[in-house]
Amino acid sequence: MPRLAFIGLGRMGHGMAARTIEAGFEVSVWNRSKGKAEELIGRGARWATSPADAAIDADAVITMVADDEASQSVWLGENGAGTTAKPGTLAIECSTVSYGHALALASELRSRGLIYIDCPVTGLPDAAASGKLTLLVGAEAADLERARPFLEPLGSTIRHFGAVGSGTVFKLINNLMGAVQIASLAEGVAIAEQAGLDMTIVAESLASGAVASPQVIRHSKRMIARDFAGASFTAALRQKDAAYAVALAETLLPGVPVARAALAAYDAAKSFAPDDDEGRMIEIVSRPKPAT
Repeated sequence: MPRLAFIGLGRMGHGMAARTIEAGFEVSVWNRSKGKAEELIGRGARWATSPADAAIDADAVITMVADDEASQSVWLGENGAGTTAKPGTLAIECSTVSYGHALALASELRSRGLIYIDCPVTGLPDAAASGKLTLLVGAEAADLERARPFLEPLGSTIRHFGAVGSGTVFKLINNLMGAVQIASLAEGVAIAEQAGLDMTIVAESLASGAVASPQVIRHSKRMIARDFAGASFTAALRQKDAAYAVALAETLLPGVPVARAALAAYDAAKSFAPDDDEGRMIEIVSRPKPAT
């Protein structure tokens, strides 16, 4: 039976780890707080005392953590998975990290004999739990084929963009465009409210018209109703992804004013309510103008 270590059991990681158990792998799990692992332990997962413990004798290690710092820690820290994973182990990074970190991590893990797969994902927690994520892969073709048995339980679509790092490039583009759309949606909704439009008609029109992207459809009614229960993606996470994307863009293009504006909007959102739903951007842009 293939052995898998799954590290990081947050909003996305928990459902993803559950899918690997359902697929029949022998799964070891680790998370900063054991409480998030209890349900998985009850379903047959082994609790590991550290990422290093989880990775011992694993055929593949999958990580799903918040950012570069967390990724560095769980892979290369004192008790990181990279310290115990045997040569030939698949090192599958599903976290959204910066491009520079992805390349540096890949180089270091390769030097230790591991096979690095760049594999950020798109989709919400319900898609993670049902195995309907889209996997954005950067890897050698042969390495991806070797990793497919571990990836297929996680996602309905696997997109191979090219070499290691290319999956992360696309994920950052994807999430930066999401930030632009949500920030502009908040401004549009606020303008409509201040102009006295019928907001029921506004919501219907936004969700069915020419600008009806998945982000607009998902957030427009919620913004209008100020309904932010059950955050699936926080302002802090969107700000982090936008910052990584802008840093990459600035190495490739002479100017990225729209991206910079979206990042500035999420800088404000992170300061306002970092752990709340990103849709609360509407509450920032709709505040009354200061008296002059």
